[in-house]
Amino acid sequence: MALAFRARSSFTIFQNILKAESVHSQRSIFPSISENPNLITSQSSRNYATATGSKEPKETKVKLPLSLFGGAGNYASALYIAAIKAKVLEKVESEIVDLVDASKKSPLFSQFIHDVSVPGSTRVKAINDICSAAKFSEITKNFLVVLAENGRLRNIDSIIKKFVELTMAHRGEVKAIVTTVIPLPAEEEKELKETLQDIIGQGKTVSLEQKIDPNILGGLVVEFDKKVFDMSIRTRARQMERFLREPVNFDSM
Repeated sequence: MALAFRARSSFTIFQNILKAESVHSQRSIFPSISENPNLITSQSSRNYATATGSKEPKETKVKLPLSLFGGAGNYASALYIAAIKAKVLEKVESEIVDLVDASKKSPLFSQFIHDVSVPGSTRVKAINDICSAAKFSEITKNFLVVLAENGRLRNIDSIIKKFVELTMAHRGEVKAIVTTVIPLPAEEEKELKETLQDIIGQGKTVSLEQKIDPNILGGLVVEFDKKVFDMSIRTRARQMERFLREPVNFDSM
């Protein structure tokens, strides 16, 4: 009961903060990808798109809904472009997410993905066999083969996380993560989602993800649009501890 009360109290504070605050909205692994992620239209993505056997329109350009950086961002961007060109974005997303989920549930498969000692030829053959058995699309299969050939399968979690960011942005979804000690009641979850929706305005949709973490002791932490609103009991206790440890300045009294 006390925990639920703390969560409700922090939830109300969070609503007030959000209503008062305006929320704002490296190098390439692929040698042929431009340094500017927004202009990726090169050979890497073309390899995925043309693998289906269809002829790609000359100089087809795809605008990324987000600018991603780093190795994972470049791989994710190339996959996004290829899937958009082939008009199979939803299918590719489903296949890739299913594969990552399967790797988390299978210790053997997870070990295979992350074991750098596995020869490249073995990785490629295994990926081809898996994709054939699962009847994955050519885009997905060829992308995974590229990761296997380049020894990047071990980075698939971070790559797919970036890829999902792109697909969500493509659909106009904004992800918000709320962390609490116990699950938010349905009514409070609905109110939180409505508050976030009011902030982002029309044209976008809030996708709310709940996480449970007993370590925060109570209250809640909301991550939204690159901002973190930490109203957890743990953080408040630490702030109070720092305050109590500070020496008292009697001259100012």
